[in-house]
Amino acid sequence: MTEVIIHVYDVTNSGNEKTNNTILQINKIFKDGIGLGGIFHSAVQVYGDDEWSFGFCERGTGVFSCPATKNPMYTYRETIKLGKTSFSIYKVNQILRELSREWPGQSYDLLSKNCNHFCDEFCERLGVPKLPGWVNRLAHAGDAAVEIAGNTAYRFRQAKTEIVSATKVAYRYLAGVASSNSVVGPEPPGNSSRGNPRFQGTWFKNLISTGAKPSASSEMEKRDEVVVGLNFN
Repeated sequence: MTEVIIHVYDVTNSGNEKTNNTILQINKIFKDGIGLGGIFHSAVQVYGDDEWSFGFCERGTGVFSCPATKNPMYTYRETIKLGKTSFSIYKVNQILRELSREWPGQSYDLLSKNCNHFCDEFCERLGVPKLPGWVNRLAHAGDAAVEIAGNTAYRFRQAKTEIVSATKVAYRYLAGVASSNSVVGPEPPGNSSRGNPRFQGTWFKNLISTGAKPSASSEMEKRDEVVVGLNFN
């Protein structure tokens, strides 16, 4: 059996000293101060003097190694012992070959597939506990926020589609009403207040079905009944 060790770094590879110092301050406050987490890189050491991690590259695997605690891109922070694996060095090398095929560099994603996710996967296959939650907590929070935003956007698009569909149906209906009006003909002078015959027929039908009687002449009732019959039968 051999020890499985995690090496944690502050991510200070932005190329801007001010940004790097800001990240160090964020990590100091959120991890050292209140224990929530920060912006970290991690790597796994098992057998030998090298550590293994994952990063972006345009071609080939994203799995790489370097001397333990000596990654030149980041600022070393601390080492965490996760436990011992019962696997032989041969088996560990086999796992690393499998991971190298499964983790191409182009698949790297800051929130959903970063170096900390790789270390979690590697540790799980070695049969030891995963990284402490604080190492990758900000990425998990960011990934959840992206998922929520995506779901919200989907619901908005769905609602927008339904509104557009309803608008099209309403437009076709009104276009049909306008077409019917052209067949019925213009209103006689002095009757402009009566409104559209088809709509008025609908109102009369609703009123009559509930037992109410419109206040109009019998001649108008007969005319409207004819319109209702034409439009709804």
